[in-house]
Amino acid sequence: MHLSQLKLPDGSRAVACREGDAAHIVPGAKTSRDLALAAIAAGRSLAAEVTQRGQGDAVDLHTALSEGRILLPVDHPDPAHLHLTGTGLTHLGSAATRDAMHQKEQTAEDLTDSMKMFRMGLEGGKPQPGEIGAQPEWFYKGNGFAAVAPGAALRSPGFALDAGEEPEIAGIYLIADDGLPFRMGFALGNEFSDHVTERGNYLWLAHSKLRPASFGPELLIGELPDHVEGHSRLYRDGATIWEKPFLSGEANMSHSLANLEHHHFKYDQFRQPGDVHVHFFGTATLSFADGVSTRPGDEFEIACPAFGLPLRNVLTQQNHDPAPVAVATL
Repeated sequence: MHLSQLKLPDGSRAVACREGDAAHIVPGAKTSRDLALAAIAAGRSLAAEVTQRGQGDAVDLHTALSEGRILLPVDHPDPAHLHLTGTGLTHLGSAATRDAMHQKEQTAEDLTDSMKMFRMGLEGGKPQPGEIGAQPEWFYKGNGFAAVAPGAALRSPGFALDAGEEPEIAGIYLIADDGLPFRMGFALGNEFSDHVTERGNYLWLAHSKLRPASFGPELLIGELPDHVEGHSRLYRDGATIWEKPFLSGEANMSHSLANLEHHHFKYDQFRQPGDVHVHFFGTATLSFADGVSTRPGDEFEIACPAFGLPLRNVLTQQNHDPAPVAVATL
């Protein structure tokens, strides 16, 4: 089962459910967040809540996407209460890409921080049930104001040194009234980043991640497949200039999802009732690692059949203002 949010031709909002090739409106649901809150209150799964409501009018998601009416698969009425976060060095092979950015002369006892972190995951990222595993790398991307709908432009700030895609799977979560995190499902994600800034100094990783991100168009309900295989592509002037498969799912990861979720939600501030969390699980595939330099007008595509419609976004860039940001005194 897949869920998506969209605007109908009359401008009103709706939630659509797709099973197989057929999609229909979910009656009585304006947002997927409200649908999830109703499921929690009723003590049933999100899929059961959708089934209980029956089927509304049929909807053509391909047409809605082409017309720019597909929204993020989940949002929040106050964007400050939607959190974009992620973990890195979580996938088998991800360390090679990262390590190349920070490489130095090494001995067995003199590994880069990237390799040390990756080794921690290999050795302790998949603990036994009931145990706590190794802590992963973690980063903050922003809030709902940085979340970009499928089909909309990913706008790189004028001061950015790079504007590169990161094809990932994102977990989508809602915090219940008692502070318990509920996973709504999974979506394709473009964890858009500035790799040149990161490469300049590892301590600039935090800066490099403060960029917009997109996810969707559809939300996969239920468990994440153990093996996920999709394609990441970069188009320029209508032609494919780079493409590569990407892998995800626990079979291709050095951490279990449960371990990554624990190390995010162990913090009290991330268990505030009503908040939405979009957590990117990492990747080992980047066009930047293959020497590609993007430019405005390029289009990113991240696709995987298990997740339904592909995620596409065009790259734009703000004009650079060299003047410093002035802070006024009250």
